[in-house]
Amino acid sequence: MPEVVFHVDQTRSMRDQEVPGHNRWHPDIPAVVTVRPGAEFRVECRDWTDAQIGNNDSANDVRDIDLSLPHMLSGPIAIEGARPGDLLVVDVLDLGPIPQQSGDVAGQGWGYTGIFAKVNGGGFLTDHFPGAYKAIWDFHGQQAVSRHLPGVRFTGISHPGLFGTAPSLDLLATWNRREQALIDTNPVRVPALALPPEPRGAVTGTARGEVAARIAAEGARTVPPRENGGNQDIKNFSRGSRVYCPVFVEGAKLSVGDLHFSQADGEITFCGAIEMGGFIDFHVDLIPGGMEKYGVTTNPVFLPGNVEPRYSEFLSFIGISVDHDSGTNHYLDATLAYRRACLNAIEYLKKWGYTGEQAYLLLGSVPIEGRISGIVDIPNACCSLYIPTVIFDFDVRPSAAGPTRADRGQCAVTSA
Repeated sequence: MPEVVFHVDQTRSMRDQEVPGHNRWHPDIPAVVTVRPGAEFRVECRDWTDAQIGNNDSANDVRDIDLSLPHMLSGPIAIEGARPGDLLVVDVLDLGPIPQQSGDVAGQGWGYTGIFAKVNGGGFLTDHFPGAYKAIWDFHGQQAVSRHLPGVRFTGISHPGLFGTAPSLDLLATWNRREQALIDTNPVRVPALALPPEPRGAVTGTARGEVAARIAAEGARTVPPRENGGNQDIKNFSRGSRVYCPVFVEGAKLSVGDLHFSQADGEITFCGAIEMGGFIDFHVDLIPGGMEKYGVTTNPVFLPGNVEPRYSEFLSFIGISVDHDSGTNHYLDATLAYRRACLNAIEYLKKWGYTGEQAYLLLGSVPIEGRISGIVDIPNACCSLYIPTVIFDFDVRPSAAGPTRADRGQCAVTSA
């Protein structure tokens, strides 16, 4: 087993670890360890919410989650010799749930998918599903099943939802400036257009005193992906992937968290993956001056992992950039087209007995493929969503006999 360079005691919050991690991006968060180029090492991770979600049949915990806390990140890890302008080469060697543990913390044999309430985070289809819901998934080796989504079993593509390097002070200021400008266009919007720095709930690693207070006041929230990588939620960051990350500070300061047992393209419920704590093994190296050499200056590039389920048959749903609820045509709007593909899939799955919320949870967690299929044929962009048929224990394909509707239970819902 590689050397563990960041250890997590799953009985304690990230704030109370012997060496705490962090939940803000800031260049002054101290590195917890330094590794050399060529090193292989293991990082242990908390669930992204710091274990606010329980293995139960109520979605009250999703409804009431404190979103000032996510994401809980392990690190930063400095790479010896890394300089601004370099590319950090990150290989994902292995990852998985918390080894040899069962218990109350996500990753201890189970994970969860949540639909966040519109008033507290929301999601891709929040106007159609404004409440909070949840599905618990039990892990059986590489496969997942859920008491909240009966009739479904699949092999996941485990991956880190979030890892990246620290921003420079200038880059951090750019993030905060441009995101505040976006917020200012509609400051009362629900959900918010972006999340500004928030001292409440900030975890600042091993920083103390005035430095910790400044990090809490200035640090960027970890919700969106940015130039440093961050919360990209790319399901193909699986075993065997190699990611080339821009370096903005001395030592690069690599951090990781938000491990997923599985996820569909888009993670559409916001908490759309199967979330878990666990471990990830990295190999790192450097390409000196790589940002300028390869033109990789605003976002990472990567080679997808070579370990994934073998699905050969898909039931695919299409969406175009037309709002069918209002009858409004939008110009080449791929976001709307993908939303319509998702809604079309949900309506189809409801014919087999699933509730809309169950279908929505499924579309976020199963390794579904989402594609931009056409983006030039004015006025309608066309997106498609591919669901593997083998995940169902019934034949989900259309036939002359019609769908077989069955009692498929219910996901976890909220109570008063």
